[in-house]
Amino acid sequence: MPRNEFGRELTVSAAPAQAWATLTDVPVLVSWISVLEQAEELAHLERYTAVLLDRLGPFKLRADLAITLSDVRTEEHVTVHAEGEDRQVGSRLVVDATLDLEPAAGGGTTVRVAGVYEVSGKVAAMGGGTITKKAEKIINEFFSNAGKVLGAA
Repeated sequence: MPRNEFGRELTVSAAPAQAWATLTDVPVLVSWISVLEQAEELAHLERYTAVLLDRLGPFKLRADLAITLSDVRTEEHVTVHAEGEDRQVGSRLVVDATLDLEPAAGGGTTVRVAGVYEVSGKVAAMGGGTITKKAEKIINEFFSNAGKVLGAA
């Protein structure tokens, strides 16, 4: 069962309040990532749903994701837990991550995202390298869009 850590940092020109408002708008974030669709807010800054649609080798994945936010400190920190399962393919995805915002020297905000993801079931049989490439693509999409929307400093 591949379990991988990830982390990245970006300094943006947006103030912490603006960065926080954008980066905690889950439907907006879902629109930034090509494999995610149909985001729905169930309880603001608490619970959301989204659908993961992707192809990995011979597998066509469709997983309904339950997304839970916790340890919320406005304009500073949030912990995210997302999990979903594709029962037809027999695979499961779990992501645990933190988002930290800090005022940057000279203005703007430093955005830090760190966490782990775990893939199990038939898709995990594709190998860690393939899954890691997909994860890197998702992380790159997130940070590319964050830089565009919040103004890469």
